[in-house]
Amino acid sequence: MTDSAAAGNGAARIGMIGYGAMGKAHAYAYSAVGVIRSLPSAPRLTVVSGRNAEAVAAASVGLGFESWTTDWREVVERPDVDIIDICSPPGTHAEVISAAAVNGKAILCEKPLAVSLAEAETALAVVRASRVLNAICFNYRFLPAVALMRQLVAEGEVGEVLLWRGSWLSDEFLDPAIDFDWRFDCEMGGSTIADLGCHLVDLAEWMVGPIEEVCAQSSTFTTERADPTGGGQLAVGVDEASSALIRFASGAAGVFEVARTCARRPCDFTIEVNGTRGTLVFDYSRLNELRLGRGADEERLYGMRTIRAEHKDHPYARSWWAIGQGVGYGASFVNLIGELLSTWPNGPWLPSLEVGLRVQRVCDAMERSAVEHGWVGLA
Repeated sequence: MTDSAAAGNGAARIGMIGYGAMGKAHAYAYSAVGVIRSLPSAPRLTVVSGRNAEAVAAASVGLGFESWTTDWREVVERPDVDIIDICSPPGTHAEVISAAAVNGKAILCEKPLAVSLAEAETALAVVRASRVLNAICFNYRFLPAVALMRQLVAEGEVGEVLLWRGSWLSDEFLDPAIDFDWRFDCEMGGSTIADLGCHLVDLAEWMVGPIEEVCAQSSTFTTERADPTGGGQLAVGVDEASSALIRFASGAAGVFEVARTCARRPCDFTIEVNGTRGTLVFDYSRLNELRLGRGADEERLYGMRTIRAEHKDHPYARSWWAIGQGVGYGASFVNLIGELLSTWPNGPWLPSLEVGLRVQRVCDAMERSAVEHGWVGLA
C-alpha cells in the first residue's frame, strides 16, 4: 500500500483529469458503486481538473468532487490523491499517464491509450518502471450480456470459433456543417479506428485471441470543416469510416467496421461469433439480451433463442436489479470501477494498460494498412 493510500484510512481518493461526458460517466460510477456492491475501500472524489475555471468549478459541484483546479499536474502531484482517472481527450493521455506513474499514482485511463503507437509505448515504459496499478476503460466488457458472451465462447458453447464480426455505427460526423473541433484533429482525438474501433478490437481479442494480421480501408467524406474562430476551413485529419478484414492467430477470420456517417445510427454496435457448433450475437440496442443459435438443436427449433442476461447467475447481474428491470450504459462503468476497487490497493487490475497497448498495436496496423492498401501483420 502506498503512503497516500494508508493516509486515506482505506478510502481510494480519486483525482480526475477532465470532466466531460466520460468524466460524468466515471463520476457516476464512483458515486453509485457503493450502492451496488460491498467494497473494502470506498471511492472519495477528491479533485477534478479542467482548462476552463468556471466550467470545472461548476462540474466539481455537479459531479461531487471536493475541490477543483485548472492545472492537471497539481492533481498528479497531490499527496492526498491515490488514483488518477484520465477522462481528457486521447491526445493528452500519454503525458498524463507518464506523470501519474512517476508520482506513484494508480492509473485508470479512458480509451484509447494514446493517439499513436509510439506515444503508447513510451507511456507504458514509464508505467512498467514505476510498477503502479493501472487499467484501461474498456467498459463494454462489463455489460452482463457481453461478459456472458465471452464466458460462453470460453466454455465451448459455439465450438471452435470460425468467424468474428464487429461493427460500430454512429451519425456523429454526418452533417458537413459541424464545425472543426478536437475530434477532427488526429493528434488530439485520434483516428476513428482507434477511438471507436479500439472497443471492438479489445472484445475480439478478449473472446477469440490475438489478431495476427489485418487489411483495412478508410474514408473521409467531409475533408474540410469550418474553423469556429472564423479562420476559414480546416483540414479534417481523421477517418470518418473504416473497415478491415482480420485474421486471428487461431485461424479464425473476422470483419471489422466503424463509421460516424450513418444516418439515424446514434451509437449502434454489434458483435457476432460464429463457431463450429453455434452462433452468438450481441446488439447494443438491446443491451440486456444475447442471442444464441445451437447447431445441435432439433430442426423444428431451428433459429436463434434470446437470453435475458439479467439472471443472478449471469456475470455482474446479481448485484443489480431483479430480472426484467434491465441494466444500462452506466452499469458498465459501475461494474468496472467495482472490479478495480474490490482489489484496492493490491490489485491486480484488468484490463490493464498492457491490454490497451496491445489494442493500440492492432489499431496502428489497421491505420497503416489503409494507407498502404495491403495486409499488415502483427509480429
